[in-house]
Amino acid sequence: MDLFFSSVLLILAGGVFALYFWRQFHLMKTVGVAAVSIGCALGVMDAGAKLFDQQTSSASFVYLHSFSLSFQIDKLSAFFLVAIFGVCLLATIYSFHYLNNSQKTLRIAVNYFFFSLLIASMALVVCAANLITFMLSWEIMSLSSYFLVIYDHHASENRKAGLLYFVFSQVGAMFILAAFGIMYGYSGGFGFDVGAALPDTVKLVVLILAFIGFGSKAGVFPFHVWLPHAHPAAPSHISAVMSGVMIKTGIYGILRLYVSMNLHTPLFGEIVLVAGMVSGILGVVYALGQHDIKRLLAYHSVENIGIILIGIGIGMIGVSFNQPFMAVLGFSGGLLHVLNHSIFKSLLFMGAGVVLQKTGTRSIDALGGLLKKMKITGATFLVGSLAISGLPPFNGFVSEFLIYIGGFRGIALSSTAFVLSLMAIISLAVIGGLALACFSKVVGVVFQGEPRTAAAQDVNEKGPAMLGAMIVLAVACVVIGVLPRGFIQMATQGVSALNLGYGPIPIEPFSLMAGNITLGASVFLALLVLVMFLRRLLYNGKTIGSAGTWGCGFTQPTPRMQYTGSSYAASILEFFKPVAPLHEHHSAISGLFPKKTHYHGQIGDIAELHMDTLVVRPVRSLFDKLRWIQHGDIHLYIGYILLAMVVLLFFV
Repeated sequence: MDLFFSSVLLILAGGVFALYFWRQFHLMKTVGVAAVSIGCALGVMDAGAKLFDQQTSSASFVYLHSFSLSFQIDKLSAFFLVAIFGVCLLATIYSFHYLNNSQKTLRIAVNYFFFSLLIASMALVVCAANLITFMLSWEIMSLSSYFLVIYDHHASENRKAGLLYFVFSQVGAMFILAAFGIMYGYSGGFGFDVGAALPDTVKLVVLILAFIGFGSKAGVFPFHVWLPHAHPAAPSHISAVMSGVMIKTGIYGILRLYVSMNLHTPLFGEIVLVAGMVSGILGVVYALGQHDIKRLLAYHSVENIGIILIGIGIGMIGVSFNQPFMAVLGFSGGLLHVLNHSIFKSLLFMGAGVVLQKTGTRSIDALGGLLKKMKITGATFLVGSLAISGLPPFNGFVSEFLIYIGGFRGIALSSTAFVLSLMAIISLAVIGGLALACFSKVVGVVFQGEPRTAAAQDVNEKGPAMLGAMIVLAVACVVIGVLPRGFIQMATQGVSALNLGYGPIPIEPFSLMAGNITLGASVFLALLVLVMFLRRLLYNGKTIGSAGTWGCGFTQPTPRMQYTGSSYAASILEFFKPVAPLHEHHSAISGLFPKKTHYHGQIGDIAELHMDTLVVRPVRSLFDKLRWIQHGDIHLYIGYILLAMVVLLFFV
């Protein structure tokens, strides 16, 4: 594990260097970015090698002869480390030109410090070999990301987003701690392996508690409420990391507890599968109704976590019904979607960051026509949009294809598994269709047409570090989509660490599927090139005029004639009105010649709407009743501490 610890120390050193040189803006950024980038590059190489290594690496540090900080890298850890270090490497490079305001030198240095802490803690979370190490790393990850969310702390909206994220992080941590406490109470040990010895009923309770805690971090509905607030508040490279890899630590936690519990009951798989279907559909519906581009992308994280859970749920049901191929397909599809989502979601957040930096607005309806002046950003954003919609020949299609095949295997099972497998297939189809509608809206309104406001008119495309990172991610989307064999093998290597009891996973069936995907993608690309060649040939020598995009037959079109994001999605959202209520604000129209008016529509998130009634108000009422405890008397507070210590002594 020497190379792993070296990479983590180098990443942390980058954050410390940034703080040390904060008075010298360019030196601070150069040293900080270089150290963090080199550390991430070393981490990617080490994790890639360990993913195909048959040996498990481990290290342990004992403190006070009572507990130890233990680390271990098996194939599952290595798979997540590849995604963590890879995305963080590109996000760090992207930040070099994104954080370019020399008036905020100290704030940027602090941002690099907490960013390095976040990367290191995420790596330590997926390598933790016992409960204490896991919780320590988990809490450092949550706290460091909180300080990154409130980067622009002068805005009250961002402080509110940070507080909401902090509350959900700590509530989620309490559920995880409760699950770990039950494990320790029954076994007396801190290792993950103690879970296998628990009674089956206790195992199920532990798994459900842990699923709520980890689901809060992953953004599973209805614990996702913090995501659409935190992602728009954070800088775009932080949003890319938080959405691309940090929320996946919740998925890792679910898988790690599932392995350690060794409880293959259909019930838990069914819970995970249903949670995935609900998160996937509602996530994309709420995304469709957003006007803020980063808020829209945040809801798509909820959707994609749902797709990952659908794959994992199919895998768990396959294990419980002793269907090895279904199980491996479900888990492999889920794990590969973890990697794919980390790539295309990071790409989309970085693209949104460039748009925000150049135009100063996140409002979709205030933009338009950006593709004419921001060709690289527009092209890479289009690639990310096609990938997240699950279309071939891009990477999102490959992982969803594996999940589809796993779901079809479940149709041959008994009644409950049959119904759930069928619903999973239908849910995936609905999610894919809605995601395509949502991103056709974003690409159409933001990058095509004509500029709707002055903010979208005079834009340029500068910042090679930002553009380079996005190009690498866009190329990765295409490479995985066209040549998926090696990446599917990476996912099956991760699945082999789940100890499903099937022995070595045969690669031949997956190689055959990968070969067919490559053949189909090659034919598609060949036809695309042929069509482009024919178009160029047939238009050669002809006069081609130019006019405003989407003129709709008018000789003097204006940007106000174009579709807005709201009008584009209105007919689809009408169908989902019971779960996505629309709140409209507009003045009444009167007279034959109405005066200037306005319209604003906002989709309501039912989890957020009902949380205030069901959770926030009762909790505030309870604490209002307990306010008598707070007297402001220091002697009384010391008395409380002594009383708490005496009570705790009874449990020692």
